[in-house]
Amino acid sequence: MTNRNTDGLRYPSIDDLLEVIDSKYKLAYISAKRAKIIKQDGYSSVDNLCVKPVGQALEEILADKVKAEF
Repeated sequence: MTNRNTDGLRYPSIDDLLEVIDSKYKLAYISAKRAKIIKQDGYSSVDNLCVKPVGQALEEILADKVKAEF
């Protein structure tokens, strides 16, 4: 059995995520878009601890696997 996230909303940390993306609004936009793709495809580019697509998207952002231009 793989490890699962037991920290709830504390993982991944918003402070850590804001070091990768400079705005909470951009972070929300990017994570929502990526979560929709993860849900459709059933694929994430990192080994996830989170079960839900939004958490998986945030993990990808933290791992610097998602790029976006504004």
